[in-house]
Amino acid sequence: MSKRDKITQIKKEVENLKSSPLYKYRVQNNYKPVIGRGSLNADIMFIGEAPGKNEAETGKPFVGAAGKVLDQLLKIVDLDRTKVCISNIVMDRPPANRDPHPTEIKLYSPFVFRLIEIINPKVIATLGRISMREMFKYYEIENKLDTIGRIHGQIFETKSANPKIIPLYHPAAALYNRGLLETMKKDFTKIKSASS
Repeated sequence: MSKRDKITQIKKEVENLKSSPLYKYRVQNNYKPVIGRGSLNADIMFIGEAPGKNEAETGKPFVGAAGKVLDQLLKIVDLDRTKVCISNIVMDRPPANRDPHPTEIKLYSPFVFRLIEIINPKVIATLGRISMREMFKYYEIENKLDTIGRIHGQIFETKSANPKIIPLYHPAAALYNRGLLETMKKDFTKIKSASS
């Protein structure tokens, strides 16, 4: 089975995930699940938390206001969006942009871990505290977990050679606190070096 076929399989499974409490909300609003987008051979993968309204309407990750911040950060470090892969821990939009509930994270996270396995990136850059926590748990480096304010921009080795994990602030944070943008720019410069 090719990488594309495996991802198509994930997409079908998520589209038909009637056991999800977010499935009914998706259907009622004519939303789409947001599986991920980018290169199938990406060295760098960004994992966010959950799709927002723009993302659920288009089926594409990070296309709203936070996506514009992400694009700006990628440009600063000369990373082409088509050369990275972007996904979320939860692949359906929670109502009113609330944080995903633990049950939702438990239901959707296996899909993102399958996606990571298919892409096999050198670096996973987590966008926000929820994806940071889930990646640290999955790669069994929870003992290194701290608040995002303390560990953002640091490079964490996992037990295997790849991937390295770099926790980053969620791009939406810069929309509420413009002062964070400079910090985020510095953090993004570490992604490229970690992937080479």
